[in-house]
Amino acid sequence: MNHPDWSYRAVLYEMNVRQLTPEGTLRAAAAHLPFLRDLGVDAVWLMPVYPIGIEGRKGSLGSYYSIRDYCAVNPEFGTMEDLDDFVAAAHALDMKVLLDWVANHTARDARWVTECPACWYERDGEGRPRVPWDWTDTAKLDYGCRAVWEGQIDAMRFWIEKHAIDGFRCDMAMLVPAEFWREAARQLRALKPDLFLLAEAEEPWLFDEGAFDACYGWELFHLLEKVARQEVRIPAVREWLYADRGRYPRTAFRLLFTSNHDENSWSGSEFARLGDAARIMAAFTFVAPGCMPLIYTGQEVGADRSFAFFDRDPLPDLAPGPATEFYRCLCRMRRDCPALAAGERGGEMVEIRNNAEDCLMTFVREVAGSRVVAVMNLSPYTIHADFRTGIYAGSYRDAMTGEDFHLPEHVACDMTGWSFRLLVR
Repeated sequence: MNHPDWSYRAVLYEMNVRQLTPEGTLRAAAAHLPFLRDLGVDAVWLMPVYPIGIEGRKGSLGSYYSIRDYCAVNPEFGTMEDLDDFVAAAHALDMKVLLDWVANHTARDARWVTECPACWYERDGEGRPRVPWDWTDTAKLDYGCRAVWEGQIDAMRFWIEKHAIDGFRCDMAMLVPAEFWREAARQLRALKPDLFLLAEAEEPWLFDEGAFDACYGWELFHLLEKVARQEVRIPAVREWLYADRGRYPRTAFRLLFTSNHDENSWSGSEFARLGDAARIMAAFTFVAPGCMPLIYTGQEVGADRSFAFFDRDPLPDLAPGPATEFYRCLCRMRRDCPALAAGERGGEMVEIRNNAEDCLMTFVREVAGSRVVAVMNLSPYTIHADFRTGIYAGSYRDAMTGEDFHLPEHVACDMTGWSFRLLVR
């Protein structure tokens, strides 16, 4: 499968419009785009921008994912013209815009509930639209009805044709039939060949017939959390990475992250969940094989904040801080190093054996003259690292400091807990 050229070394940013700025609007959010472009972000994924249902509404403003109308803009965020201006501003900065797409369900008072035939929804014994899981503000669509497929694809087409959207992040994609996604991808890519589709799921069938470009790396994310808590050690991560090679096509991208809207709101910020390991785990998301890294709202300024989900809870400050330069260095490394590309264009992980493989990961990714050497102490302990670099010895640049660095043939040094070095050539 050929992905859009821009996506192979892209860094994705998830924008929570409601909480990004004091105004909580698309117009205010657009003013943050130059900051993100300077940071090195290539594409912005907007959490759902559509009107939110009132029936069963949670909190004062409701869930982004209880959608009343797929082809309109939530007045809380502004107007359709504001969205168009946001997209135009992003495109002027050579950034892409992805919309969040919720295909599994709508709001309970969505337009489709009253305007479309009853067969568009799964129904309970009393004929009411069924509630999926415990999402009591939503109504489950029935994909046994072919008209639902057409309605979804038409709505997605609306955003591509009329509002120049570059792709979609597809919410809970595993709850919707594979055949629908394949049909949607076929029709939409006929309209826009470089469309990018990201699935919030990680079932291998997501890549059948090239339906999706990328899926979530949920399992690896949770493994990294367990490593941070020392519930498992690095061999579990290593085993996962090798096993993952056989689960998916070589072309498949995996989205990797240390935070997103779900984890942040329901489990806490990355600092609360990962503690002192937060920095090295973020770095790992940029160098792990096959992965596309994600930055979530607030991470770019180091905000230690767990946002309310259904109410206004904006960031108090978007001033750059140490985290800004940290992510800028990681983004620059990914942009400048073809070896770190996702999918078939990137280099496979080749391990350098070391003396403490329950704590240390020492590996190389290399392709077409581009090389990255990662030396990572993924433990809270000071480790005396001892390993031989062989053909990988030589001159490099430290990606985080910009300084020249000579990697000797025999490395023997102490590494403090959660410390790392990323070397690029």
